[in-house]
Amino acid sequence: MSDIIAIRVPKELKEKMKRYKINWSEYIRSKIIERILIEEKKAIWAEIEKIIEKIPESPEKNFSVKAIREDREK
Repeated sequence: MSDIIAIRVPKELKEKMKRYKINWSEYIRSKIIERILIEEKKAIWAEIEKIIEKIPESPEKNFSVKAIREDREK
């Protein structure tokens, strides 16, 4: 079962919408779905970033950075 939502648009916009044979309900529904997917992806990436921040740096990384710097200084 679906719920109904309503939006208000200026009369001028409504008149312009009538000129085109577009299923506005379907169009708006698809845009809402797209936006929800974007927001869900943002939330997932935010969680991933929190997890990554908690991971300590590996000692090998520090060794690699130090070795590269030493080579560059030579």
